[in-house]
Amino acid sequence: MKIGILMSGQGAQSVGMGQDLYEQVPAYREAIDQASAVLGYDLMTEVIQNDAKLQQTRFAQPAIFAMSMGIHRALADKLGDVNSYLGLSLGEYSALTAAGAFDFEQAVALLKDRGAYMQTAGDQNPGKMVAVMHDDQGLVAEVLASLRAQGKRVYPANYNTFAQLVIGGIAADVDEAVAKLTEAGVTRMIPLPVSGAFHTPLLDQAAVSLQARLADEPIGTLQKTVYSNTTGQAFTDVKATLGEQITHPTYFAQALQGMLNDGVDVLIEFGPSNTLIKFSKKIGGKDIKRYNVSDVASYVAVLNMLKGE
Repeated sequence: MKIGILMSGQGAQSVGMGQDLYEQVPAYREAIDQASAVLGYDLMTEVIQNDAKLQQTRFAQPAIFAMSMGIHRALADKLGDVNSYLGLSLGEYSALTAAGAFDFEQAVALLKDRGAYMQTAGDQNPGKMVAVMHDDQGLVAEVLASLRAQGKRVYPANYNTFAQLVIGGIAADVDEAVAKLTEAGVTRMIPLPVSGAFHTPLLDQAAVSLQARLADEPIGTLQKTVYSNTTGQAFTDVKATLGEQITHPTYFAQALQGMLNDGVDVLIEFGPSNTLIKFSKKIGGKDIKRYNVSDVASYVAVLNMLKGE
């Protein structure tokens, strides 16, 4: 069994997430309380039970990280020799922390600031994102490029699967792209409930702030392979890649394919939802075993699987 761990990204959050884990799993509760101490507010009562706050980037990012890492901490001694890690955008910080690049409190503090930078940039440069379901992603990219040549600000943002590409940019320009894609024969496009056009140049200022924040940050030696959304390959230069991540497209599909090509045959997602596991069904074969841990029932199921029961 070769295990690959997937770490949830922003958008996976939901009110009350992890409540039963917090109440019943001591290692998970310890992680959430430790994160709360670093943040200066109680995650469970002030954010996770508060939908308005949970939908704000500056609160959602450390909350999702704390949940994913709380699950990782609760299962760490049962996971054995994990082959590799992969997180979606924000989830890369969870993956890197699990693999030794950051310690837990360091990552919480980083994400408190990263979330604030992105919240501010999104508020100052509001945008829109739409998921385009189409197997010819080259066609989608060409349409966007032609619009940018006309001065429009619309970009490829997330290559989630080989048939799902999220686009983002100025709302009016995204709407024009949707119209052009419809004319080109694309029939399924879904607007996403997000607060900004993440992974596009609209967040340039957040990237500048994060690069400055990361400049003097110590980075530990990776103990495991971590695949990067930004490059689609394994991390080499952590600081440089994270500095680019906010304004560059994510290549989750390509990164996951690399993980599977390396022989991973069991995927487990840690976080509030099973979104990445759903993506993986569009990328990997049916012989891949897939699990997610988001509550006590799924935690127990994975625990039993790891014990061989």
